[in-house]
Amino acid sequence: MAAAPTLISLLDAALAEVPSMARALLDGTQDALDTKSQHFPLLDAWRRLRPRFMADFSATLRPLLQAAREGKDPLQRRPQNLDSLSLVDEQQALQDVAIAHVIHAIDDQCKPELHQLGNFFAALRGTARARVNDNPLRPALFAQALHQALFGVELDPQQRYQLMQVAATPMARSLHRLYAGLCTQLRAAELTDLVQSHAAKPQDADAHLRLSQARLLQQQHTQPGTLDGLARRVEAHNSRPQRLDTRPASIAPPTFVPAPGSTSAPDMLSRLYDQILADPRLLPPVKALLARLQVAVVRLARSDASLLRHQDHPTWLLLNRVAAHGMAFERADDANLLAFLRFMGVELQLLIDALTPSAALFKQVLDRVDLYIGQQAQQRTERSAGAMAIMEREQSRGEWLRVLREQIAAQTADAPLGPRLQRFLQTSWVEVIVQAMVVGGRDALAAQLAIEWVDTLLDSLQSPQTEADRIAQRQRLPMLLTGLRAGCQSINLPEAEREAVLQEMLLQHSRLQSDRQSAQSAPAPTKAAEPTPEELLQRLLLERETKLPEDWAHTRVNRGELPTVPVQLYDEQDSPDARAALQGWLQSLTMGNWYHLFIQSQWLTAQLAWISESGLFFLFVGQDADERHSLTRGALEKLLANGLITALDDTGVVQRALDALMQDLNDGA
Repeated sequence: MAAAPTLISLLDAALAEVPSMARALLDGTQDALDTKSQHFPLLDAWRRLRPRFMADFSATLRPLLQAAREGKDPLQRRPQNLDSLSLVDEQQALQDVAIAHVIHAIDDQCKPELHQLGNFFAALRGTARARVNDNPLRPALFAQALHQALFGVELDPQQRYQLMQVAATPMARSLHRLYAGLCTQLRAAELTDLVQSHAAKPQDADAHLRLSQARLLQQQHTQPGTLDGLARRVEAHNSRPQRLDTRPASIAPPTFVPAPGSTSAPDMLSRLYDQILADPRLLPPVKALLARLQVAVVRLARSDASLLRHQDHPTWLLLNRVAAHGMAFERADDANLLAFLRFMGVELQLLIDALTPSAALFKQVLDRVDLYIGQQAQQRTERSAGAMAIMEREQSRGEWLRVLREQIAAQTADAPLGPRLQRFLQTSWVEVIVQAMVVGGRDALAAQLAIEWVDTLLDSLQSPQTEADRIAQRQRLPMLLTGLRAGCQSINLPEAEREAVLQEMLLQHSRLQSDRQSAQSAPAPTKAAEPTPEELLQRLLLERETKLPEDWAHTRVNRGELPTVPVQLYDEQDSPDARAALQGWLQSLTMGNWYHLFIQSQWLTAQLAWISESGLFFLFVGQDADERHSLTRGALEKLLANGLITALDDTGVVQRALDALMQDLNDGA
C-alpha cells in the first residue's frame, strides 16, 4: 500500500504541476482563439497578453497554493473598514460573472473527482460533512488565478470577460488531469471507501446548481402546484371508481379529500403540514416553531374555507416568511436566530390562545414579523451609516458639479486670473467642494471652507491700496497655500498640476507686491506720454498672463461617468420579456430578506439591509455583521441575468410542500 497522502503532499503535487498547467492553458486558449471565428476579435488582445501570460498565471497561483499548504484559506476575504464600503459596480459584477463561468465549467468536467477530494479534505479536518471551502484545491482558486493573469496588459472589461470564457474549457481540462492524478494517489493508498462514503451527502448545493436556479425560476418551464389545483386533483382522484390496490402499503398512493370544506379537509391540511415540517432545509428549532403553529392553523381551517384554496392567505405567507428567515442561519445556536425564535414564541402564543383565530389575526402577526425583520436588518447597518450616507449623496455629485461650475464661472469671469488658475477654479476646485459635500453633507464645514477659499483667493489678487493692505495680503498667503494644497489632496490632484497652478498664483502676487512698491517710490507723474508700439505689445502680453478673456471662462471639461453609476445595463440581445421579468424581480427586493449571491469568487448568504431612496444602491450584510457588500443596481442586474443571485427561498416552504403532494398524486395516477 502506498504511503497515505496528506494535505501537504497533495498541495506539493499541485504546486509541481503549475508550469505544465500554465503551458496547457496557454496552448488551449490559443487553439480555441485560432479555430473559432467568433473569437477572432480577441486575437489582438491575446497577442499582447500571451508573452507574459504563463508567468503571470504561475505567479498568482503559487502564493494561493502555498497559503493553502500552510493551512490558510487562500481566498479568505480581507477585513473591511467599517467606516467605508467597497462598492460592487457593473465592472466588478462582470468579473464575478466571468469567474463563476470558469468555476461552472470546472465543476461540470470534474464533478466525481471534486467529490472525492472534498470528502478527503473533510475527513482530514474531522468535519461531518464536506464543505466547498474546505477543499484547498477548489475550482475558485484556479479561476481567481486565471482572472488575475488577464490583467497583464490593459484590456476592456468585456474583452477580459470573453477571454475568461474562452479559457474556461482548457482550464477545466487541465484541472481534470490534476484532480484525476490526485484521486489516483488516494486509491493507491486504499482510501476509496473513505472518499466515497465520508460526507457522501453535501451540506449545500454546488455552485453550478445555484447558478441555474434563478434562470429556472424565470423560464417557468413547468407550472408549480397550487392549493386550488391540488384540490381539483384531489376531487378527480377520489371520484374515480375504486380498484383493489395490491401494492404494499409503503408505496400505495395517499388518500386525499374531495374538497377543503368536506369532513376530510383536516386530513389534507395534515398531509400538507407534514410535508412542510419534513422540509430538509429547515433547522430543527424552526421546524419546532412551525409545529407549534399547526394548532392555530387547524383551528382556523374549520371556519375559513379560503385557507385551503388560496396561497396568498396570510397564514401561508406567515409560514413562508418565518421559514425563509430561519433558513438564512447555518447553526441552530446562532444568536440572531435565537432572538428571532424568542420573538416568534410570543407571537405564536397569541395565535394559539385565540379560540377562534382569523385571517386578520394572522395578518397582524405577519406585519409584526415583517417589522421585526426589517428593524433587525436596519440595526445591522448602523456601523455603515456614514458610508451609506456618502453612497446616497454620491447620486447628487453630477448635479452639484454642474451648479457650482456655473456659479464659480460667473464669479471669476472678470477676476484678474491667469489661464491655469481660472481653469483650476472652474474645474478641479469645483470637484474639491463637491467631494467635501459628498463626504460630509451639503452643508459640511469642509465644503463651506472650500467655498470661502475662492473668495479669499480672489481678494488676494486685488491690488493693495495701502501699505497695511499689502502687509495683510502677504501674511494671508501661507494660509491660502495650505488650504489650496489640502483641497487638492482630497481629490488626489497630481502634484505637478497643483504646483503649476500655485506657481502662477504666486507670480501674480509677486507682481502685485512689486507694483505697489514701485508706485510708492516713483516720482509724481508729469504728463502721460503716448505708449510706443513696443510698449503696447508688452502690455498686451502682460494682460494675457494676468487676465483670462471671458470667452475662455466656460471651458468644457470631459468628465467620465462616476464608477457607481451603471453605464450599460444589458446588451441588445435581451428580449423584452426577459427584461420585464428582471425588472419585476428587482422591484420585489425586500429589506430583511436573505439572498444567495456570488461575490469575490465565492457564494455567500446575505441579508438585504438597505436600499437607497433612488433604488440605485443596495447593501447586503452577511451572517457576520462585519461582512458587508454594497452593490449598484446595474451590478445586481448583471448577477441576476447570469444566475448569480437568487432569493434564499424563492419557492417558499408551502410551495415545496404543495409540489411534493402533487408529485404523490402523479405517481399514484
